[in-house]
Amino acid sequence: MMRNRHGASDASPVVLGLCSGTHDSAAALITGDRLIGLVEEERLNGIKHTSAYPQQAIGWLLSRGGVTPEEVTHVAYNFDPRRYLAAAPAALRHLASPVTARRALPRARSFARVYRNGRDRFRSFRAQFLNASVTGIEHHLAHGLYAATAGLGGLDLQVRDAAVLVVDSLGETATTTISHVRRTRRDGLRYQRVLTVTDPASLGYVYGAVTRHLGWCRGDEEGTVMALAAQGDPARFRGLCTKAIPLTDNGFGLDMRLFPLRVLSGRWPRVTDAFTAATCPPRTPGTPIEQIHMDLAAALQERTEQVMVHLARRARALTGASSLAVGGGVGMNCVAVGRICQEAGFDQVAVPPAPGDSGTAAGAALALNQTLTGHIPEGTGTCYLGPEYPELPLSPRPRSHLTATRVAAPAAFLARRLAEGQIVGLFQGRLETGPRALGNRSILASPLEADVVDRLNSTVKFREPFRPFAPVVLADYAADYFSLNQPSPFMSIASGVTDMARQLIPAVVHVNGTARVQTVTSAQNPLLAQVLAAFAQLTGHPVLINTSLNIKGKPICGTPDAALDCLTASGLDGLLLEGWWVTKDPSREASSRSKQATSRPGASS
Repeated sequence: MMRNRHGASDASPVVLGLCSGTHDSAAALITGDRLIGLVEEERLNGIKHTSAYPQQAIGWLLSRGGVTPEEVTHVAYNFDPRRYLAAAPAALRHLASPVTARRALPRARSFARVYRNGRDRFRSFRAQFLNASVTGIEHHLAHGLYAATAGLGGLDLQVRDAAVLVVDSLGETATTTISHVRRTRRDGLRYQRVLTVTDPASLGYVYGAVTRHLGWCRGDEEGTVMALAAQGDPARFRGLCTKAIPLTDNGFGLDMRLFPLRVLSGRWPRVTDAFTAATCPPRTPGTPIEQIHMDLAAALQERTEQVMVHLARRARALTGASSLAVGGGVGMNCVAVGRICQEAGFDQVAVPPAPGDSGTAAGAALALNQTLTGHIPEGTGTCYLGPEYPELPLSPRPRSHLTATRVAAPAAFLARRLAEGQIVGLFQGRLETGPRALGNRSILASPLEADVVDRLNSTVKFREPFRPFAPVVLADYAADYFSLNQPSPFMSIASGVTDMARQLIPAVVHVNGTARVQTVTSAQNPLLAQVLAAFAQLTGHPVLINTSLNIKGKPICGTPDAALDCLTASGLDGLLLEGWWVTKDPSREASSRSKQATSRPGASS
């Protein structure tokens, strides 16, 4: 076979996709016409939302794909730095307005600095992969291609004709895009942009700014604000949020008297004094949450849902497609996505397992691979794309205070313990990608236990008591408990619930009457489906609580050692680790429970 100068087959490029240097670092690899994997670096280095170069993720992917760094022919980066450089002089137009003039020059300098940082990263990538060309991929294209292929693929739908809505904080200069994607004769995708909303109008910018104002971490704890919103009354700040984010025929705008012109630096505040005067002083993390904070969260969430439904309706009108894929960080707002399912007129709505920036490592690789080959590789419609640890060797005493025994029938074993009210960890198979644990790095519990939410929040997850827990259900029985009329394999849509669910499993129903449900089939996750079936035989209900195998402030456990750390540091009753049942010694368990009883929920950060 002919070899090119990169040492790879002309017909089979080796494409490495990267998200690095910003947040949620990740890597993806395509070779042999297959997506080999998508791995988030935080799961391996233990630093949540890490910006580090994804060295460990890359190492695992190359090993899994059987290629060396010298055999990588192309590196696809999830931003196009040149677009930042072009945006720098455009910032000077903001000198003309007294509202934005003070920030215009700092904004221009910040965009130029981001361009230089990107240029330096490209030099670093070339030094790592000597035979590869390095290409910057437009950020929203990376989001959109991944959303379409992974999101719709997860619903077992081949992409033929779909709308794609990407909403985030900022990708070069775009903050919101609508595109029309159609399959080509060569089994590729034709991706056509039909609407672009540019900065400073940014829904992600506003949501992050208010998240920080309310005392939580921007870029991490927006989901906490979404949960808090259900406790508040949006009427108090409804007018303010409507004024802040006005709807337009082409999307929405932003009132910069409330949310100032963006400068790409953490030193510049994202809310104005006028916003603070109209709402409340900034809340210090860890201080009491008051009604005014709940009401502000409620108004923000309400407006976010309205804007997202408006954008989805525009996508339907502009493309005529009956399926919608949603990507970008705002796509993780499962309540807004649930509203889209109900109100925007699509037959199916899909969100990929990693709608945030980690997924753009795969999206960048997909975009460049399609340019090179004309088609989309296999393996994009699953979330289980990370490392696995089959035949894990474990001693009977993996740590001094832990005991491990081999389990012959793991599904039945777990189901019995769950039916008895235990809270257990599950670590099996390939690591899932994205912010949701989907059965391979999960904490499971029975939703039939009256105090299970309090126990999970106070002794296992160490987080705010108002935050809900999500259910996982066998797909064939989902309609008995949830009103969502489509699959939800990646736990990305807040669904209404049935009367039976309210009565029998209230632990998974949030105060707003919704549940962020995961539907699962035997084909998607055999062991998890078996556990649900066995639990149903014991209790009559094929539904469990499914939350991520981690404690607050830590990433989902990506390695066996991290899983053992989680067991040790939390109130888990046990951990099924690749067929091993691991428990704490009774004396250690009693000591752990005593410490947890005297600690405040949510103290961990």
